[in-house]
Amino acid sequence: MTNTALPEGLLLAFYGDDFTGSTDAMEVMAFAGLPTVLFVKPPTASALERFRHHRGIGIAGTARSCSPEWMDEQLPDVFRSLFSLHAPITQYKVCSTFDSSPTVGSIGRAIDLALPLAPEAWSPLVVGAPQLQRWQAFGNLFAGVGPVRHRLDRHPTMSRHPMTPMAEADLARHLAQQTAAPIALVDLVDLNRGNGNAALQSAIARGAIVSFDVIDDASQVEVGRLVWSNRGRGLFSASSSGLQYALVAWWRAAGLLPSASDAPLAAAAPVDRLLVLSGSCSPGTADQITHAIDAGFAPFRMDALRTADPGTRQTEVERVIASADRALQEGRDVIVYTAQSPDDPEITRLREQSVAAGTSMVQAQQSLGEALGRVARSLLERHALPRVVVAGGDTSGQVVAQLPVDALEAVSPLAKGSPICRVYSTARRFDGMQLVLKGGQVGGAAFFPSAKKGS
Repeated sequence: MTNTALPEGLLLAFYGDDFTGSTDAMEVMAFAGLPTVLFVKPPTASALERFRHHRGIGIAGTARSCSPEWMDEQLPDVFRSLFSLHAPITQYKVCSTFDSSPTVGSIGRAIDLALPLAPEAWSPLVVGAPQLQRWQAFGNLFAGVGPVRHRLDRHPTMSRHPMTPMAEADLARHLAQQTAAPIALVDLVDLNRGNGNAALQSAIARGAIVSFDVIDDASQVEVGRLVWSNRGRGLFSASSSGLQYALVAWWRAAGLLPSASDAPLAAAAPVDRLLVLSGSCSPGTADQITHAIDAGFAPFRMDALRTADPGTRQTEVERVIASADRALQEGRDVIVYTAQSPDDPEITRLREQSVAAGTSMVQAQQSLGEALGRVARSLLERHALPRVVVAGGDTSGQVVAQLPVDALEAVSPLAKGSPICRVYSTARRFDGMQLVLKGGQVGGAAFFPSAKKGS
């Protein structure tokens, strides 16, 4: 144990490649007693001044659904902005299921763009997070669905993801399709034998990117120690919130932060009505939609084919707004969704329509998310709703882009990776509103009713 204090000022700055992942990263730090703010675009100097005492600064992005060419154009300025903050660690926050491919959401391209800007030449890759049912063992990533754990290439959702299906669980092999940078591994054997320091130095000598196994509390603490103790003048890391969990675990073990039990969390009050918007195709979200309908939520399915078609999009959006508006006027909870599960026939038809129109599935999904955002904006301008939930990683970014949201702060826990957030906005109607951004696989079946209750 050590009595050395954490350094003053900013500890970590990050860009999230989607919005739900960004709130996940913010949650870990905020609920460990490290105030963190999440901006929805690179902050101005005055915005940073407002949050100058925060220990974490994040920028929520949409790179997970974008091309390498988009990254080449957009990310360098974002990375330069983050590195100018001089945090000990600057992170490209990725999904804990490593959603990516050489053509969509390339994590490798992001590393290639950021690493030359970093003070230190090596880059830790930490993806395992047992708190989220994510484990990395001997370089392979596993994810849990309820009580069952799957290798990622056999995962019921990720192996069939509509945009970035996972065909390889070995993250080094998967990442090698996206970057030519050498990749090394510090595995469980070295971590458990207390050989982490030597293994890390050997790995740094062999590869710019160093991947770490994490399967339990002990390995998580040790990985946090290795990263923090070897941060040098400043590290860049492409990692999931596994990085935050590992750092917090080490800071607590070293006495630099109070234990989890010493950091009380505020509870959110229940709300009278809840609006949910879902563009997620996850089986988990499908169960949550069914449960919400059974609990009395008024369901409105947005026709994906009509929404993706520019000729019928406006009519479909207006239809959904009118129907949902009536339900909210009646005092009902409302859920607007586009599909249920990867096996939904609408997904197959949408893919066929995209091919026939000469567009991509990415473009089709983006049009659905933007339409849900227009629905949200219209309903929120008509009704003073105190809390809104958006389900789907890519959908969350597209919906929030349609709203006058400047920044978010995590204020109350709901489900791991999906906190209740306070909205900062220059628009009076939206300032102080609460927003929950939920990844497709996050939460139990009763997630939406729980979001209404605030617990």
